[in-house]
Amino acid sequence: MGKAERMERQPDYEAIVIGTGFGGMGAAIELKRQGIDSLLLLDRNDDLGGTWHVNRYPGLAVDIASFTYSYSFEPNPWWSRLYAPGAELKKYAEHVADKYDLRRHMRFNTVVRKAVYDEANRLWSVQLAGGEPLTARFLLTATGFLSQPKKPDIAGIESFRGKVIHTAAWDHGYELQGKRAAVIGTGATAVQLLPKIAPKLAQLDVYQRTAIWVTPKLDGPIPLALRRLFAALPSTQRSARLVSSGLLEAIMVTGVLHNRELPLLTRTMERVCRAHIARQVKDPALRGKLTPDYSFGCKRPTFSNTYYPTFNRPNVELVTDGIARIEPDAIVTHDGRRRPIDTLILATGFSLWEENFPAIQVIGRGGKDLGAWWRGTRFQSYEGIAIPGFPNLFSLNSPYAYNGLSFFTTIEGQMKHIARLIGELRRRKARSFEVSEQANDAFVADMKQRLEHSVFVNGNCASSRSYYFNQHGEATLLRPTSTISGLRRASRFPLKDYHFA
Repeated sequence: MGKAERMERQPDYEAIVIGTGFGGMGAAIELKRQGIDSLLLLDRNDDLGGTWHVNRYPGLAVDIASFTYSYSFEPNPWWSRLYAPGAELKKYAEHVADKYDLRRHMRFNTVVRKAVYDEANRLWSVQLAGGEPLTARFLLTATGFLSQPKKPDIAGIESFRGKVIHTAAWDHGYELQGKRAAVIGTGATAVQLLPKIAPKLAQLDVYQRTAIWVTPKLDGPIPLALRRLFAALPSTQRSARLVSSGLLEAIMVTGVLHNRELPLLTRTMERVCRAHIARQVKDPALRGKLTPDYSFGCKRPTFSNTYYPTFNRPNVELVTDGIARIEPDAIVTHDGRRRPIDTLILATGFSLWEENFPAIQVIGRGGKDLGAWWRGTRFQSYEGIAIPGFPNLFSLNSPYAYNGLSFFTTIEGQMKHIARLIGELRRRKARSFEVSEQANDAFVADMKQRLEHSVFVNGNCASSRSYYFNQHGEATLLRPTSTISGLRRASRFPLKDYHFA
């Protein structure tokens, strides 16, 4: 052993995971499976669950069938509905943390400011707000894809004297009954929210910049007898999961990723959505405003049976004129009309590429700044998890990471990648890994070539304002392969693509 190795500092923890949502917990479960018990999970919030802890707005529910939205190794037979409400996801997260002994590793109300790789000691130094730095051999960033709430840059918004609520920080103590409210945004959150709050309000103005494709929602309570069957015979729930996942794959994933070869799938889904609007909205002018002018799949679609009927209510107005400014008690649109309000609800989503990739400053080998590198070159990663120049880093929310439609498919693929890489480190008796630039470049080139077949390239996406696209105009969020292919690759990627030391 050389002198440099003898002088290497021992870390405070073998691994630090930033984030205690389902991604962070999945990574921690895999680390523990690999025998790593010296680990710490950090979270800026006051409890676990990630988005299912932070988001509590009325109508919150999964937009993927409950059979599919869970860890495959930890099925929940007790979902109350085909699309479970948010509170049940929070409860499921707590169950997972307890069963897999994760709580003792968690530290809440802890803000991570920066992570820097110490080349001399081959450790990550994690710098906390108001605290001493912590060190770890492995760093796993699991801050989620949608974790940085986005506030609109609208003139005068700071002057508004009424109540302002962002859907990511809902105030259940504020009474909406009889209020005049404006909701800015018509994405997936608004689709769930509007039908719940509209009946309470004296007036609801909904400001739409981009319409969203909405399909019928095959939802309903899961009978108790079926839940008991799932609990007694887990294979029955696995079968339901397989069917649900297969349908989503055939209709959504295949249609989006193979648009060049199968444009009929996209057009069929657009016809389904238009028929759905026609059944529920009789006013042709209103129907036209609610119909997207971009191809299905350019922006994530959603499901609802109650969203469109909300606009038939006499107290609801859809506003498509742009907002000129916000005044202390009103919103003024570009046509000069002034609409008085006392409540402003921001359903404006999250800042994905600007603030979330990465969510903290990450400095790798040679002072390489991850965020600056991504923005200065292109958003890229190897297999959606590793980045050249960043040894011993598992970046769980990276370009090309999202595999399939259910986030749990992404998580479990990354767990497989972690297991394969940690296992190889042990076999070689090595302390660090780093993906090679050549392997990263080859993977990114392959992803770009595959995207040439997708709706993102062949469809009409110009007006979609989709968060799938980064500021370089590239759709680098989703992995453009089949879900099964992504999972298989996670267990079989070439180990020669990594340098071990």
